[in-house]
Amino acid sequence: MSLAKTQTSESFRLSALLSFSGGLQDAYTYNVRDGVFANAQTGNVVLMSQNFMQGEWNKGLRYMLPLISFAAGIFLAERIESRFKKGSKIHWRQIILFIEIAMLLAVGFMPTGFNMLANIMVSFSCAMQVQTFRKVHGYGYASTMCIGNLRSGTESLSQYFRTKEKGLLYKALHFFGIILIFAIGAGIGGVLSVRFGIGTIWISPAILLAVALMMIKE
Repeated sequence: MSLAKTQTSESFRLSALLSFSGGLQDAYTYNVRDGVFANAQTGNVVLMSQNFMQGEWNKGLRYMLPLISFAAGIFLAERIESRFKKGSKIHWRQIILFIEIAMLLAVGFMPTGFNMLANIMVSFSCAMQVQTFRKVHGYGYASTMCIGNLRSGTESLSQYFRTKEKGLLYKALHFFGIILIFAIGAGIGGVLSVRFGIGTIWISPAILLAVALMMIKE
């Protein structure tokens, strides 16, 4: 087995924590922060376009700004990787994790009057995560959304039924496992968001801190 398949950043355990956090963040922004998705940018594009077509410009901006922020988060994560990937005393992925932690902690202190800024920051954080952690056991995946994982998992399952190659079943189970954990995170996030409100987001930085510590240990 290659090193790329065994390093901590690509382990199923770490990927599961990131997916749980990603699901929780989507449920949090949708339930607490004006019905905006932190990760599901396709949903934001649909709602943005619908509101703009109806002349609801302020509502449209509510969905457009997190979309732009998501793109900016990917851009910054790529820049950090290129700058710190070699010759740095701290791993570039840990730098990104600490930025995410700081941003999500700040979001938990923002009252509802700052919902737009909160959504922008959560979407930015999610984008950095999805750009930074892209493999689980060597398989390309997304820790903050499901559609790509569902496609890859179903494709692998279909190939397994045709070829009976156990590696394909193993691959499919990884993708379906990540989807399940994302769903559990979303469900728990939704319940806790309704009960505890804006501070629910603090669960995510706690999870990300655990992820950072796992990488430090390695």
